[in-house]
Amino acid sequence: MKTIVLSLLQLTPAPTSTGIDTGGLADFLRAFFAPLFLVVVSVVALFFLFTREITRFVQFLILAVAIGVIFYVPNIIEVTAKAIAGALGIK
Repeated sequence: MKTIVLSLLQLTPAPTSTGIDTGGLADFLRAFFAPLFLVVVSVVALFFLFTREITRFVQFLILAVAIGVIFYVPNIIEVTAKAIAGALGIK
């Protein structure tokens, strides 16, 4: 009897989750949009350099680095929000 119950337990499939699995969504989006972001940044930076608009180039470069940090550093938004909340005394 014990072997029959054990064999039935092994044949019974595990219950499946009915929700959407979003575990790798952030990694997928980062892997998809990050190279596209780099291409756009390089094209615009080359445009500013060839037209000799150095001030706009520096402004664009600073903005691109700030946006790039958001793309490439995982959990940066959560860490920043926790730091701001901690500085304001919110737990």
